[in-house]
Amino acid sequence: MSTPLLGVLGGMGPLAAVDFARKLLALNKVETEQQHIPTLLWNVPQIPDRQLALSRGGPSPLPAMLQGIAVLNAAGATRIAIPCNTAHHWFDELAAASKAPLFHIVDATLAQLGDKQEIVGLLATRGALQSRLYQDRFDVLQQRYVVNTEDELDELFMPGCYAIKHGKIVEGGRLLEAAAQRLLARGATRLVLACTEIATGLESLNSPLLAVSVDTNAALAHACLQDWYAQNE
Repeated sequence: MSTPLLGVLGGMGPLAAVDFARKLLALNKVETEQQHIPTLLWNVPQIPDRQLALSRGGPSPLPAMLQGIAVLNAAGATRIAIPCNTAHHWFDELAAASKAPLFHIVDATLAQLGDKQEIVGLLATRGALQSRLYQDRFDVLQQRYVVNTEDELDELFMPGCYAIKHGKIVEGGRLLEAAAQRLLARGATRLVLACTEIATGLESLNSPLLAVSVDTNAALAHACLQDWYAQNE
């Protein structure tokens, strides 16, 4: 059996991939640095915008993502994580092209969600919402949820997401926090941060909303750690 090596298809955006790598380290309680997961990070930000491809018919990111998958497989990755929610619209095509199995960020997030009595406030890009990455799964589970309105996406969420991608982290965090507050006002009792930039923005504000949130990047890191220790028992 190959020595386990976690491949990370990053760059979507690059800060989200770094955040995932940091959380992979932070969540792994070790006594020596040699006990951390061997990881290969492909953090190439030239991948076309995922949510623009879905919401406005922009260039497909699939060829560039397939290139990253090929590089990670050629380098010996035995499992691959993708720290971008919207990118999972193309999950089936990426999985079919990869010898190494892929973790699914929605599966990882649902495993952390827990109580089905919660009303989930789903914070996600317009592209991810249009793809119904989470909503279809919530419907099957009979999980109640609310999402931002079109106006809230235009005025708060999408500008906040792109502000973080452009390095304006505190500014973006404030906009994303405001978008989240709109969901709480409509009855949400738990937030799912279904864009891997959100937690970075909220962390920059030390936002109290983090206490009622499921961070999808952290959930993905947790799934990778569980798999790693299962293979090394």
